[in-house]
Amino acid sequence: MTADASTSTPVLARIAARRPSLIGILGLALVALVVVWLVVNFTKAPSYFAEVFLIGLALGSMYALIALGYTLVYGILELINFAHGDVFMLGSMFALTFVGPLGLKAGTFSLWPLVVVLIVISMVCCGAINAAIEFVAYRPLRSAPRLAPLITAIGMSFILEDVGLLWKGSAPISFPTLLPQHDAFVLFGIDVTWDKLIVLFITAPMLLLLVWLVQRTKQGKAMRAVAQDKDAAAIMGIDVNRTISFTFLIAGCLAGAAGALYALYVTELNYLQGFQLGLIAFTSAVLGGIGNLPGAVLGAILIGCIQAFNEGLTWHAPGSDWTEAIVFSILILILVFRPEGLLGERTPEGG
Repeated sequence: MTADASTSTPVLARIAARRPSLIGILGLALVALVVVWLVVNFTKAPSYFAEVFLIGLALGSMYALIALGYTLVYGILELINFAHGDVFMLGSMFALTFVGPLGLKAGTFSLWPLVVVLIVISMVCCGAINAAIEFVAYRPLRSAPRLAPLITAIGMSFILEDVGLLWKGSAPISFPTLLPQHDAFVLFGIDVTWDKLIVLFITAPMLLLLVWLVQRTKQGKAMRAVAQDKDAAAIMGIDVNRTISFTFLIAGCLAGAAGALYALYVTELNYLQGFQLGLIAFTSAVLGGIGNLPGAVLGAILIGCIQAFNEGLTWHAPGSDWTEAIVFSILILILVFRPEGLLGERTPEGG
């Protein structure tokens, strides 16, 4: 009799675990309401809905570049680099600084090559800054308790904000409108504009190149080995410090590219943009599964679409005043109910 009771206990536990909880039911109901809201908006104006979706895709692509920086650093150090958003802000400021000397003008034949050069300059500058931050602020604290580098990251965020404030001032700055605003083509009644297409054409190859770098190259294998076990990687002959610095360099380059694209696409800059957009990108990384590259991209695209739908749809949309509340509510819900994110794997805590 005792044996029967002991064998039935795991079965009962599994059955109880499969029962839908009240929280799960409420979550499904909320998702159903959002789906109904999207369907109604799509039914009312399909072409406009598609245009708003393209805006969300463009925003999500830029957020993905920033979110991947968070993911790379967290994956290798388990550190949330809160200064990363401000490195992105400096990328926009570098683009603003060099747009004049490069002679970028809308409508000229040399616009597109010079746009690529502008993005590369922002990438190089931000990559160097991020690698320097790692060397000066994070490397000496590598053996310290986790709270120390976290506080340092917050301090570096404020320092970079002050750099942006002293460099460009506190007032919003207008970036020259360089990307064509007219339609590239009309597809099924949808106006596809050049500015959104260019953002996608630039970000998509960069995301694919990063995946190739991490998955296929020798340096990418070293990054994954260090992320798995630093001591074992060092025993195998991998230079751990150089690999971590390289990771920060790549993360900074991604932030610089995102900053230049943001300047080209949004054309309205300020020294505090890194704080807000950095937190949105961090939410994207957590939503998809921080430490997971495809998850960061998925989370960023979802957040970009959520922002665009909230601010662009006309039927019972909360409006732009609610965007940050919605995004950070998603962050709280993910941290509470699924901290590993959509594509992340739940790992048991060691005893």
